[in-house]
Amino acid sequence: MLEARLDQADILKKVVDAIKDLVQDCNFDCNDSGIMLQAMDNSHVALVSMALKTEAFSPYRCDRNIALGVNLTSLTKVLRAAQGDDVLTLKAEDAPDSLNILFESSENDRISEYDLKLMDIDQEHLGIPETDYAATITMPSSEFKRICLDLMAMSESVTIDASKDGVKFACNGDIGNGSVTLRSHTNVDKPELNVDIALSEPVSLTFSLKYLVNFCKAAAISKQVKICLSNEVPLLVEYTLVGQSYLRFYLAPKASLPETFEAGPRLTGTSRSVTRSKSAVDDGMKLIMRALHGIWDGAKAPVLFTLD
Repeated sequence: MLEARLDQADILKKVVDAIKDLVQDCNFDCNDSGIMLQAMDNSHVALVSMALKTEAFSPYRCDRNIALGVNLTSLTKVLRAAQGDDVLTLKAEDAPDSLNILFESSENDRISEYDLKLMDIDQEHLGIPETDYAATITMPSSEFKRICLDLMAMSESVTIDASKDGVKFACNGDIGNGSVTLRSHTNVDKPELNVDIALSEPVSLTFSLKYLVNFCKAAAISKQVKICLSNEVPLLVEYTLVGQSYLRFYLAPKASLPETFEAGPRLTGTSRSVTRSKSAVDDGMKLIMRALHGIWDGAKAPVLFTLD
């Protein structure tokens, strides 16, 4: 049996609001470590990973591993019933066909109870390796959101350039170009405004602003966001939920790949190639993510992906 009580229903509500436009159906995997979620968007360009650790709940009980297959649009409709300060309790049997969702308000002794029908979702779980990123930027989440929205008005893509001089977000579109440069700084009175840049080597990668703007919907969750970059590795955008709990987004960079891209050794030591014909339409983001999709699952045999 599962029983998980969140003191603030708003936490789950904001998480679902942040990912529902990327992912339609997904499993909430419940075990003795907490409630986890991992899902790719329909284009296999972005990956969402969430962990609500046991410390986020009081109490937390999970007698056996349970996968709760949920349609996020349906879950959003239920979570709209929650007020900001409501306490949320999730309950499910060991082999559930529905998820019991309970909202409690201490202000007016109101209790709201819903049963959400569950789905059978066959979802592959990727083993995401720990990566030593070349650049890690920690900055206000509101500032990152503003930069992405401002640059999206001019272009579909942004190049993030991290160097010893700072981090530069630049775009080039039909109507012109623009850029925003940030440097490390510390605000003693308002630490949430701090910008910290840790760099082992310069990095310059280009990403789809449409996806980054989607990620920025999580700005309501945390005052700070961590952005991690390395060449030929998906971008990591991480928001802290509570304690060690997190919401992470991975995004494949836009790239003009050579005809054979040896992606494997960087992550696993296993050589995997991606090839495409000269007439192929450049779809670098999808190609890289498909390659990394294979690499992240170390149990798979080497795979050759081809775009005709």
